[in-house]
Amino acid sequence: MTNTNNNEDKQSLLKEVKERVQKLKEYGMSEKEFTSLFHTEQPLLKLFISKDYKIFLGDERKEVHMEPLAKAVYLLFLRHPEGIVFKTLPDYRKELTHLYDKVRPWGLTDRTLQSIEDVTNPLLNSINEKCARIKKVFLGMMEGDMAKHYYIKGTRGEPKGIALSSDLVVWE
Repeated sequence: MTNTNNNEDKQSLLKEVKERVQKLKEYGMSEKEFTSLFHTEQPLLKLFISKDYKIFLGDERKEVHMEPLAKAVYLLFLRHPEGIVFKTLPDYRKELTHLYDKVRPWGLTDRTLQSIEDVTNPLLNSINEKCARIKKVFLGMMEGDMAKHYYIKGTRGEPKGIALSSDLVVWE
């Protein structure tokens, strides 16, 4: 008997919700606004950068794994919360080389120096490839709505950066 009452109550509530949704649509509420009501936003996690340049996410300290050059690029963008316009990347080559040397401390080879040269050459696609790999890492660790705060993004020709507030980035 209780189950029948629950079903009737549920059906009654659903009918009421549908009627109210219809009323909201009549008042001009968009589908996007309506669905946003049901989206519960999770708090953003802190990002920890260890002394040996390992990257950890959240208080559980889940390691964020990236290949060395992608990690160096990511750290470069973390160090520049104002963002970086891709066409100015050659200006950051020395800083990126220093970061790469810290991330992968067993020396810089001609091949790695060429990779750094390529990633800072705005005429090549290397920086976009690294950004896509970084994005993939974070999308693999969390939902897209949350992940978008952690990877490098921006409008073409404008500074690209990481949306995560610098208050949530802890350099140890």
